[in-house]
Amino acid sequence: MSSHPSKRRKLTEGGQSSSEGAATSDVKIQKQFFKSAQSWNLEEDYENRPRKGKKKKEKKAADATRLPIRVAEGTWVTQEEEDAEIASDAEWLESEGEEAPEEEEAQPEPEAPKIPEREQIRRAQEEMAKIATQLNEDPEEHPGAFKALAKIAESDLLAIKKLAIVVQMTVYKDVIPGYRIRPASEDVAKEKLSKDVKRLRVYEQAMVTGYYQYIKTLAALAGGSIRDKSKQPISSIALTCACTLLNAVPHFNFRGELLKILIKKLSYRNIDKDFIKCRTALETLFHEDEDGQPAMEAISVLTKMMKARNYQVDESILNLFLHLRLLSEFSGKASRDTVEKQDDGSVKKPKQKKEFRTKRERKLLKEQKEAEKVMAHADAAVSYEERERMQSETLKMVFASYFRILKMRIPNLMGACLEGLARYSHLINQDFFGDLLEALKDLIRYSEKDADKEDDSDDENKEEEEDEDDEHEFVRDTSREALLCTVTAFALLEGQDAHNARSDLHLDLSFFITHLFQSLLSLSVNPDLELGAQSLQLQNSVRRNNRINLQTTTVLLVKCLSGILLPPWNIRSVAPLRLAAFTKQLMSGSLQVPEKSAQALLGLLADVLHTHGRKISSLWNTEERKGDGTYKPLAATVEGSNPFASTVWEGELLRKHYCPKVRESVKQLEKSIKSIK
Repeated sequence: MSSHPSKRRKLTEGGQSSSEGAATSDVKIQKQFFKSAQSWNLEEDYENRPRKGKKKKEKKAADATRLPIRVAEGTWVTQEEEDAEIASDAEWLESEGEEAPEEEEAQPEPEAPKIPEREQIRRAQEEMAKIATQLNEDPEEHPGAFKALAKIAESDLLAIKKLAIVVQMTVYKDVIPGYRIRPASEDVAKEKLSKDVKRLRVYEQAMVTGYYQYIKTLAALAGGSIRDKSKQPISSIALTCACTLLNAVPHFNFRGELLKILIKKLSYRNIDKDFIKCRTALETLFHEDEDGQPAMEAISVLTKMMKARNYQVDESILNLFLHLRLLSEFSGKASRDTVEKQDDGSVKKPKQKKEFRTKRERKLLKEQKEAEKVMAHADAAVSYEERERMQSETLKMVFASYFRILKMRIPNLMGACLEGLARYSHLINQDFFGDLLEALKDLIRYSEKDADKEDDSDDENKEEEEDEDDEHEFVRDTSREALLCTVTAFALLEGQDAHNARSDLHLDLSFFITHLFQSLLSLSVNPDLELGAQSLQLQNSVRRNNRINLQTTTVLLVKCLSGILLPPWNIRSVAPLRLAAFTKQLMSGSLQVPEKSAQALLGLLADVLHTHGRKISSLWNTEERKGDGTYKPLAATVEGSNPFASTVWEGELLRKHYCPKVRESVKQLEKSIKSIK
């Protein structure tokens, strides 16, 4: 049937009333809709709605054009199911787009084939040999070779790392020039330079950069950042490289960094081969230092390290001060704060007559002097005044350390400190003698008290230190310290003409003389009289190379007695009473001491008789006795012992001594007495 078009009807007034009723009903429906909408949860409804796939009609049309697949069973199957899975996976990937790249990254990559360790070492050796040959032939053409060597040293294999740092040390030792390289500034970079100069500067900056990185690597390896339990650990190799570079190129950049590596090792109290290696390197540096700058830097770092550790270091570190060249070259006087230079007024050069020169000759002479000045600067030749200034600063730091140790009374450093002061006595300012002698007196007074306190507190307070070696405990010898103080006191007067100004400086050595007299009898029965400071407590063969503070107690005693009885500055001014008192005590002590010490004491008495024979000859003659009363060997003073009231009867016993040399010495002594008229 054909569809007829709808007829249009004309609206009447009744229709208008019906439309108004419909409008009011719509308003009511809208109000109800808004009331019910308040309880709706649109987000949850939207979330629960099923997701629509991508254009299904297009997919169905595409599926209709696909061919079926024959499976293993021999039947034909369409790809609808498989496509449905692919479609769902695509939708899931779209919804979880943030997690997809993480799954792609998590996929394991194919590992590279592992190269055997021997093959890696062989390849590294060939590469390093190639780079070293290039630098040896023409270093300026290969500025990137230093970075290539450093890259090889970053290998994970310890064998390659050890080879690399040794090869780098050899390369830098050969290519480093004889001058310091200053850092490149922006002004210099803007200058117009020739091709050769520009190439040289690029090479120098590459070498300095690589050298600095190499030193940082040595510092890290020497500090034990890598554990190595082999016979030759990598830390030991790093210290060897640092010592070699410090002695080979002490003038080059970053010398302070090398010094810090060595002195950090010296801060440990555990003495091993690496410790001795670093100490020997510093000794060589001090001996070969000509301008004074390397020694001043080393002493500065060394003194700061000792102060930071509260001077809890081995005494061989303090003995490094005795290897400085200023000990024999410096001519001024110093204390811990000031340095006074000697005036060379008596050595003034005579005025030379002015020679007539033309204007052209004067101009040529001026240009020649400027050229010589430039050449001297290029050859790193430091002037005499500059070297003297550096040596004076070094001397102040040395004395500051010595005086601080003396004030703190550190037991294991007293021997080295006192011997160092005796060696440097000719460089100490005379105005400082009074304070120094008072410090020595205090050390003698309180040495025994300090030793008792330390013995009591050792059991209560034991601090565990990483670098402390329990096998070597220091045993304090108060008698030896007292002898060292006496030797130092007399060495101060011997070192310069202080004996001529004793009255002005108020120097009194009677305290040292009296203390030595009181301790002679106790020293004669000391079983360790012929042993040095390191013979008992230092049994380690590593420490036997130290030649400082090895004097036996007998040698120190003979030095003290020689300074008292045979002073070189005024040998004839010794009082007869002092000579007689010490002679009687020494003869009594010769009966108790070992044979070598007895020979030394009798030899000293022979020299005393040769010089002062007439003053003490009455001690060997009972009929010519000068004194009245009784002899008091334990008197508090030398004069109160009354030595002339006794005789030297010990000679009769020494004639029957078991040692033939002692018997012969006594006979020679008596012959010299008989020859005195």
